[in-house]
Amino acid sequence: MSTFVLNATAEQEKIVAAFLKEHHIDFFKEEEEELPQHVLDGIARGQADIAAGRTMSFDEFKSRMRSAK
Repeated sequence: MSTFVLNATAEQEKIVAAFLKEHHIDFFKEEEEELPQHVLDGIARGQADIAAGRTMSFDEFKSRMRSAK
């Protein structure tokens, strides 16, 4: 058994569903869930940090993590 994940437009979704039904392939559709508010708040804080210039390179991050141990 295989699992496929598709990101289809509404029109593409109709075509894919029709194809699967025609070939008697069982499928189900999961509705996209909205992210919890605390996640959205964290994303907004991160975007604000970037806009304010509070960023660092990955190498600097690794260096800081090594020294924090």
